[in-house]
Amino acid sequence: MISSALTQARPLWRSAPVLSLALLIGCAVPSVAEKSTSSLSNAQAYALANRLTWGATTSTVASLQTIGSEAFLAAQLRPGQANELPAEVQAQIDSMRIVQVPLVNLVQDMEQRNKDLNAITDDEAKKAAQQAYQMEMNRLAREAATRHVLRALYSPHQVQEQMTWFWLNHFNIHQGKRNLRAMVGDYENTAIRPHALGKFRDLLGSVVKHPAMLRYLDNEQNAVGRLNENLARELMELHTLGVDAGYTQNDVQEMARVLTGVGTNLSTNTPGLRRELQNFYVRRGLFEFNPARHDFGTKTLLGQPLRSRGLGELEEALDRLAKSPSTAKFISRKLVTYWLTDDPPQPLVDAMAQAFERSDGDIASTLDVLFTSSEFSKSDHSKFKDPMRFVVAAVRLAYDEKTVRNVGPMLNWLNRLGEPLYGRATPDGYALQSAAWASPGQLTTRFEVAKTIASGNAGLFRTEGPQAQERPAFPQLANALYYQSIVKTLGPATRQALEQATSQQEWNAFLLSSPELMYR
Repeated sequence: MISSALTQARPLWRSAPVLSLALLIGCAVPSVAEKSTSSLSNAQAYALANRLTWGATTSTVASLQTIGSEAFLAAQLRPGQANELPAEVQAQIDSMRIVQVPLVNLVQDMEQRNKDLNAITDDEAKKAAQQAYQMEMNRLAREAATRHVLRALYSPHQVQEQMTWFWLNHFNIHQGKRNLRAMVGDYENTAIRPHALGKFRDLLGSVVKHPAMLRYLDNEQNAVGRLNENLARELMELHTLGVDAGYTQNDVQEMARVLTGVGTNLSTNTPGLRRELQNFYVRRGLFEFNPARHDFGTKTLLGQPLRSRGLGELEEALDRLAKSPSTAKFISRKLVTYWLTDDPPQPLVDAMAQAFERSDGDIASTLDVLFTSSEFSKSDHSKFKDPMRFVVAAVRLAYDEKTVRNVGPMLNWLNRLGEPLYGRATPDGYALQSAAWASPGQLTTRFEVAKTIASGNAGLFRTEGPQAQERPAFPQLANALYYQSIVKTLGPATRQALEQATSQQEWNAFLLSSPELMYR
C-alpha cells in the first residue's frame, strides 16, 4: 500500500526542489543491522537508537555504545521518578500556567470567566471578553502540547515519552470539546504519563475517572433512567477488550449502568443527598460520584455478577476488564503495531499477552518481551514514521545539543501533516498503520518541513520580547554521526542525490526527507 501511494505521487516530484522525495518512489525499503547484546557498532547503535527513541541523535548513540543495549533498555523501561530535563527546558515548562495552577483552580477560574462574559449585555464588550476567553483556552492547550513536544525532544526517558503519546492516542480525547483545552494538560500529566510504563489497571482507572475523559465521552449525562453508553462502549471496544472480544450489547448497557453517577463537579458546591446516600458520595478534585444519579440495581457484566455497590462497582468492573485475556491480546497487538509492524506476528503477540497476564498488566514487562524478541531484532525497518515521529526525529537529529526555544513551528507542522496533539475528533485515535501516512500530499509536505528545518529558517530558536535570541545557523548534518553511522544505511540513490546537492542547506533537506529517514 505504501509503495502504491508513493508511485501515485511521482508527478509531484519531477522538479529539482523535490529530488529527495522522488527517491521515496525509486528506493527499496532500507535494511537495518540486527541488535547486538554485547558491544554495538556505530550502525547498530544508530539503528537501535532510532527505534527506542523519538529519533537517533549523537548523544543517544554514544550512550548506547557506552553502556550497551541491555543496560540502556533496562533504564528506559524502568526510568524512575527523577526529572532529568535540561535546565533551560525545565524552565520553559515551569513558567507555564498549567504547571503553576492546579487543575481545580484552573478550570473553576475559566468557568467563572465564561459565566461572567455571558452576563455582559454590551455587544462589543461581550465580543471582546469572548475573544479573550477563547485565546486563553487556546493558550492552555498550546502549553500542554508544547510541554509534550519538549519532553519528546529532550527527556532521557524516551520510551516513557513515546508510551505517553501511545496511551494518549489509545485513550484519545479531543481538545475542541467544551472546556477540554483547560484539562488536556492535566489529563496527560496525571492520568497518562505516570502510568505509561506501569500497571495497565492503574492507567485504566486513572483515565476513566479523569474529568477530561468523563466530559469527552459524555458520562456526565449518564444517570439512572437516562443511560448514556458512550464511555461504556469505548471502554470495552477501544480501551480494553477490543471490538472482536465477544461481549454483547447487553454488556455495554450493564457497563453504562455501572458508570451512572460517575461524572464531574466543576463548582465549589456539594450536592444535597438523602442520608442513606451520603456515605456513597465521592469527590476528588473535579471528579464526582453522585449516588443520587447511580443505578443501584443488580448487574451482570461479562457473564458474572457485580458484587459491589456504588463506586465500588466501577472498580470491580475495571478489574474484570483489565484482567481479561482479550485485553492482554488487544493491547499487545496494538503495541506491536505501534513499535514494530503493521502485521504483528501472532507468536509475538501471544508471548506479550502471556507476559501481560503473568505480570498483572505490567506495561514495561510486556514491552520487554517485544524489545528483546527475535522479531524486533530482525525487523526489516519497514515501519513508516507517522507525522509526530517524523517531525520530532528530524528536529532531534538536526539540533541534538541545542535547546529549542519555540516549538510553535513543530506544532504547526503536525497540524499540516494531519496529526496535531489532542486533535483527533473521534475516540479511536490516530491510525498506527503506515499506509495512513504515505499519501503523495503527506510526502510533499514532509519535504517542505525538511527543507525548512534544513535551512535554519524554521523559527525554532526565536523568542519574543527584549531578550529575543538569534536563531543559530542552519544545522550541520554532515557530522560525525552521519559519517560513522547514517551513511551506512543509505542506498545508492540517496547517496547520489546528496552528491548533487548545490548547498549545505539543500544537502540537509535531501537527507532529512530521504526514504531511509522516513522509516524507523
